[in-house]
Amino acid sequence: MTWRVVAASAVGTAHTATGSACQDSCFAQVEADPAKPPLLTIFVADGAGSAAHGGIGAELAIEAATAFVGEHYAHAGEYALTDHWAVECIQAVRAKIYAVADQQGAKARDYACTFLGVVATPFTTLLMQIGDGGIVVDVGNGLSVPITPMAGEYANMTNFATDENAIDVLAVVVLPARPEKVAVFSDGIQRLALNMVTNTAHVPFFTPFFTVLATATEAQEDHLQAELARFLNSQAVNERTDDDKTLALAYWVG
Repeated sequence: MTWRVVAASAVGTAHTATGSACQDSCFAQVEADPAKPPLLTIFVADGAGSAAHGGIGAELAIEAATAFVGEHYAHAGEYALTDHWAVECIQAVRAKIYAVADQQGAKARDYACTFLGVVATPFTTLLMQIGDGGIVVDVGNGLSVPITPMAGEYANMTNFATDENAIDVLAVVVLPARPEKVAVFSDGIQRLALNMVTNTAHVPFFTPFFTVLATATEAQEDHLQAELARFLNSQAVNERTDDDKTLALAYWVG
């Protein structure tokens, strides 16, 4: 009993035109220990375009969060997903970025990035978010968007994990149920995936992905990431957005 996961990022056409690399980073995995329940982990970070090293910041954020989860899963007898746990995870992310910035003689804001995460057991789902992008989850009642994507003080601005008030703006939702479906994505596809007026999931966007995850054979699983990356880089998507795009998905296969 576990989740099937797939995740991919694709550079936006705006970055392709300037020869810039993708500034999104993501991680999606299921920890499996025979002595413990499986643990679903999905992280997505989007480097700020205004930051000199935003893409590196996104990579550092994912690296730190993944290490934090791995250490806790390896040593914790019981994995308690709480608001405090989410704060500790973000503190680990910030410590990593600030340390690298200091080593490089730079400012933490030079590595500014958003950060979104879903960590779940078969009994609990924790969602956390700083910045824009979105998290869509179904814990048995249909797709919902428990956290409203964050906008900054001015248009086209948002919050970042490197901001001084990051812990204050961190949004955390803990659901006492297993996630049947999960989608985490950067703001590059936010307007394709969400109804921005009502802050609801655009169900027709997600249905094909979850259908594929539900029906994929073991032989097909190896090709899912390539297919997802191909979709994110398709003309149909690029006509709607020129930003970098990341989408990470999970489906409970029992």
